[in-house]
Amino acid sequence: MAQRLEVSAHTETGRVRAINEDSFLAADPMFFVADGMGGHSFGDRASQAAIAALAARVPAGSDPSPDDVREAVASANYAVRDLSEPEDRGAARAGTTLTGVARVATDTGPHWMVVNIGDSRVYSWDGRALEQVTVDHSAVQELLDTGAITPEQAMYHPERNVITRALGADDIVEPDVWVLPATGTRTFMICSDGLTKELSDQLIASILAGDVIFGDEPEGSIAPQLVEAADVAGGHDNITVIVLSVHADRTTTNGDANDADDAEGDTDDTIERPSQPALR
Repeated sequence: MAQRLEVSAHTETGRVRAINEDSFLAADPMFFVADGMGGHSFGDRASQAAIAALAARVPAGSDPSPDDVREAVASANYAVRDLSEPEDRGAARAGTTLTGVARVATDTGPHWMVVNIGDSRVYSWDGRALEQVTVDHSAVQELLDTGAITPEQAMYHPERNVITRALGADDIVEPDVWVLPATGTRTFMICSDGLTKELSDQLIASILAGDVIFGDEPEGSIAPQLVEAADVAGGHDNITVIVLSVHADRTTTNGDANDADDAEGDTDDTIERPSQPALR
């Protein structure tokens, strides 16, 4: 079944930071956000290097395999590590998060491959519910996983900015990977933590649904609205959002329409791979 993609992407520095350390890639088949590690050397250069490496290894219009995407992530890690001098090894060094979605070709057909390193996030939106797909690599997430703190406490925890995995930290990086069927209609929202630390899931869902409008952006420019909402809420960090909407093109015959409906509801083929190696 043919699919039509709609993409909205936007980034802003925010109201507190002096420079924007976020970068993004939003060109089919790669939709990724990188958030340079604040307080580390070359945070902006790290995110830019990671995105440039992804774009070089998987060009726009290509048809990558899952292994191609993993190799691109490895290449991005090398690019970030190359920014640090040898004497920086073991000390604070260039680093960045990386999260996003890639359209990949597999033996069983096209799939969506969700990749995550760090605490930027990928969400799924079905028009009714907003669901976080990725799991943060952060000190606070580890405390949440053990039940040591509540989600409410996590919002104000002193280690809420400490991440436990990033590009540039080690020679080999292992992203979390989820492979989802490319069937039916779905929307992904990919963002840096500058969005999620300012806005609740409920408000994000209301903006995605069109129930709450921010700014004077034209209809369909949903990413700028989300970014502006986070900026108005405080803008304490850089804010980057990509909204990728995937629409199934359906024919008018009853048989094809029924097939499309069946495919849209079929999630049994989802493959979860929780820990596989791997412009703006």
